[in-house]
Amino acid sequence: MLRQFWLHDLIANFRNRAELLLPVLFFVMVIALFPMALSVDPALIQAMAPAVLWVAALLSALMALNGLLRQDHADGFLEQCILCPVSLPGLIFAKVWAHWLVTGLPLVIMSPVLGKMLFLSWSGVGALVISLLLGTPILSFIGAAGVGLTLGLRNAGLLLTLLVLPLYIPVLIFGTSSVMTATLGQPILSPLLFLAAMLVLCITFIPWAASSAVRFGLE
Repeated sequence: MLRQFWLHDLIANFRNRAELLLPVLFFVMVIALFPMALSVDPALIQAMAPAVLWVAALLSALMALNGLLRQDHADGFLEQCILCPVSLPGLIFAKVWAHWLVTGLPLVIMSPVLGKMLFLSWSGVGALVISLLLGTPILSFIGAAGVGLTLGLRNAGLLLTLLVLPLYIPVLIFGTSSVMTATLGQPILSPLLFLAAMLVLCITFIPWAASSAVRFGLE
């Protein structure tokens, strides 16, 4: 049943192309406009590229949270899942991964091209791809818990941002650090291990926390 829900969410997200493309277009536009606004000095752009790429990815993930769980709340699907013998943590786990596949994975796929636009070395591009591959699912899982807490509120976008943005900061720090250390030719294993550990913790605990948040939000 959870696999069917996952496939249904994946198809539904692909049908909503406008909402699907908005975070990706935002990510691309920020990276494309950054060199024009700052300087034409490749060394300066390369030095600031890790922070710019990761901040743009974080803001894109934050924009994409509006499509997570809210439509299911609007059409009463979440209430039916609570009443039916369905594992709500498992359902949220499936929905988060479906959401990441259509919002986070495109950022990972496009990051090498955008990284080279900002004069990153190939080692820095590799670190960027791996850090985004580990970090963007964390952003989706944390966002799911925040969305669950704000389901019953009107115009909850600002509150959602205030809830999840402080929790995004460690991901931003370790993601940026991994790319910066790679561009300097230093080992990047430590920040990537921190991101991997955070991802494991999110996979283990966030579905249960998000399901409790959804129940609380619906009440």
